[in-house]
Amino acid sequence: MTESNDTPIQTEEGDERQHRRIKSFVMRAGRMTEGQQKGLEQGTPLFVLPLADAPVDFDQVFGRSAPRSLEIGFGMGHSLLEMAAASPEQDFIGVEVHRPGVGALLNGVLTQGLTNLRVYDCDAIEVLNRCVADNSLDRLMLFFPDPWHKSRHHKRRIVQASFAELVRSKLKVGGILHMATDWEPYAEYMLEVMNVAPGYRNLAEDGKCVPRPAERPITKFERRGERLGHGVWDLKFEKQS
Repeated sequence: MTESNDTPIQTEEGDERQHRRIKSFVMRAGRMTEGQQKGLEQGTPLFVLPLADAPVDFDQVFGRSAPRSLEIGFGMGHSLLEMAAASPEQDFIGVEVHRPGVGALLNGVLTQGLTNLRVYDCDAIEVLNRCVADNSLDRLMLFFPDPWHKSRHHKRRIVQASFAELVRSKLKVGGILHMATDWEPYAEYMLEVMNVAPGYRNLAEDGKCVPRPAERPITKFERRGERLGHGVWDLKFEKQS
């Protein structure tokens, strides 16, 4: 699940206060396992990046220039860890606020000895706005964000016109915004948003969704859903300008 499932929920009172930005995620408490705690204690100094006030030189952070992907809301980190391990020639940046998830990912990074992955444990929009230089990402991934099913909560969905524009500013020309959801109405909603977002091209042949890309690992959650007959919809949009 993505960050949109993992950070402080707005109260109705908070929604009415115009000076408070609506959050697209919910913070859910969770107990730490021994491995997660170890990951946080040993991995944080090595792999967690602070929220900066100016764009970060990721070439310096990783010690090289390489294709770079950022995932918003990596949940427990299984997919991101698998992608990073499978593509050592690429660099990966994960953003997640759920502490057990951050700990689990860091424990995996330490266990597997990976060097091509870094983490932010704060709000993804802040990371994009403050830490990521324009025209610098090859790919941005948003897998299984909270769809906020109720109509009155649609304003909390992370996929909005402003989000599409922010992501476009951070992608290189030819860079990819890859989204996935297991709720068809949300896939339709994301298509509506992205089809009118300037500067993008839908990579689906039918103008809708693409077949599940091989580079996106199948999660246990997704396999369970498939056994129950649930679908998953992948959307890929390429930055044109």
